[in-house]
Amino acid sequence: MDSKITAILRECSRASDEERITFPEVVAALAVAGVERYHTDLVRAETTYYLPDGTTERVEARPSPLPPAMEFSAEGVESAVRAIQAGTIRYGGFCERVLRAGCAGWTVSILGRRVVYYGRSGDSHTEWFPGAG
Repeated sequence: MDSKITAILRECSRASDEERITFPEVVAALAVAGVERYHTDLVRAETTYYLPDGTTERVEARPSPLPPAMEFSAEGVESAVRAIQAGTIRYGGFCERVLRAGCAGWTVSILGRRVVYYGRSGDSHTEWFPGAG
C-alpha cells in the first residue's frame, strides 16, 4: 500500500480516537484516499480499511472502556447516532453508548453510503448517510 494512503488511514483513526475529526470528515478523507469501506471492531480495538484492488490496512484503535452488552438494541444505536450527529456527544461518548446498546462493531460502506452496526448475535442496524438510502 502507498505510504501516503497508509498515513491518511492512520491519521483518520488517531484523529477519531482523539475527537479531532467528525465522521463526515473521516468519510471525505477516506474517499479521496480511495478507500471503499472499512470495518471497526470495538472488541479487538482495530479498524481495517479496504481498497478496490483488494489491499487492506489494519490500524489499532483506542481500546473500548467496556465490552458490548449481550443484548443488541437498534434503538440504542440509533439514539447514539442521532446524539453524535447533533453534536451533543463526541466519538468517545458515542462508542460507550453503542457498546451499552450491544454494538460490537460496524462496517462503513463509502460506496454504499451506509453504516451497518452489529451485535454479538448478528443482530444489526443500518444507518444511511444523510441524503442516501
